[in-house]
Amino acid sequence: MAGSQPKQEKESEDCSLLPLVHDIIKCMDKDSQDVHQELAKLKTKIQEAREQISNMPGIECSPAEQQQQLETLREQVRTKNQLLQKYKSLCMFDVPKAS
Repeated sequence: MAGSQPKQEKESEDCSLLPLVHDIIKCMDKDSQDVHQELAKLKTKIQEAREQISNMPGIECSPAEQQQQLETLREQVRTKNQLLQKYKSLCMFDVPKAS
């Protein structure tokens, strides 16, 4: 899992389309033949972004379903926090003091 983290960071940093659009505009200003090559790069980058979006967790759920899942998880956290506080207040555990 640690090996996938740098790759994910690289992918998230590499999603800017602005530099490619800038290069296309520069090529058009110079009447360069590189415009088609730059457009192909832009098309590839957009396709990669679409693939990343389709691979995101939860993308298949509607916003209402995502909201329901979020509320369920928040309720679980509240319940667990309440239980933790309850158990802490019981003082059933004798913790030996370091001397």
